[in-house]
Amino acid sequence: MTLVSMLLALIVERLAARSELWQGSRYVKSWFSLTADSKLAQVAQHPIGQYGWILLPGLLVWLLLCLIDQWLVTTLVNALLLLLAIGCWHYRQLYKQFLNAQDRNDDEAAFLAMQQIRQHSGLQSDDASYGQSLIWLNFRYYAAVLFWFLVLGAFGIITYVILRQLNQPSHSEDPQMLQLEALLQQDHEGTPAYQRLMHIADWFPARLFGIGFALVGYFSRASSALLGYFLDFTSPNEQVVLDVATAAEPIDETLLNTAEETATMVQLAKRNILFFLAFTAILTLAGWLG
Repeated sequence: MTLVSMLLALIVERLAARSELWQGSRYVKSWFSLTADSKLAQVAQHPIGQYGWILLPGLLVWLLLCLIDQWLVTTLVNALLLLLAIGCWHYRQLYKQFLNAQDRNDDEAAFLAMQQIRQHSGLQSDDASYGQSLIWLNFRYYAAVLFWFLVLGAFGIITYVILRQLNQPSHSEDPQMLQLEALLQQDHEGTPAYQRLMHIADWFPARLFGIGFALVGYFSRASSALLGYFLDFTSPNEQVVLDVATAAEPIDETLLNTAEETATMVQLAKRNILFFLAFTAILTLAGWLG
């Protein structure tokens, strides 16, 4: 059931999900708007209440699926949630603009397209190359989502997507949304709850998929880079993913930000996802996954 949901979501996302309707951010923002106009805003304002506000949607869906208790319904709902979570049509369009610009040797247009990808995805590293930027995007929209689905099912998908949206730069001009975001950023301990949870949510997947990079890439260099982060709970997860991926697929500095570097890093990310899909299939056949 788990593997079927994953494959169904990945196939539909590749072939048919080609509009804003299939992006999870659309529905997460609806939850934000609903919250901003209700008493839940008071819950979100409280430092402890923020955790409950973030976890509530996933808990409600999980409880509903438990009450229905039908494997076909659960499979279809999980596939739909996965499809929305990995839906990144907006980024696909920007990536196409980037590739078209590179094909016609328009460096300025390629730079602008990649800058939009970097800014909208919340990439923190100013030094990340084009290929590294796409590696991080792949991690946030595919790798981490699939991991939390395997571990926590629908609850994991919904909670991760909410955290991902909260940790991306806001482009909303809705006064209610801006008010809610201001409330969420208020925290007596200095760091908002959603930022702490995002770091926790990315910590293990970053290292797990780092192992994948080592197995599908340059093993000795990638594993050495990964070992330095394995028990590191403070370094940004973005740094872990980018450093291990770069070690797994060494690229000459003269090729950075070129079409060749971009294609190489995208292929590395695809091999990693395929590796973990195969690993999931093995676990399913062995009876370790439902």
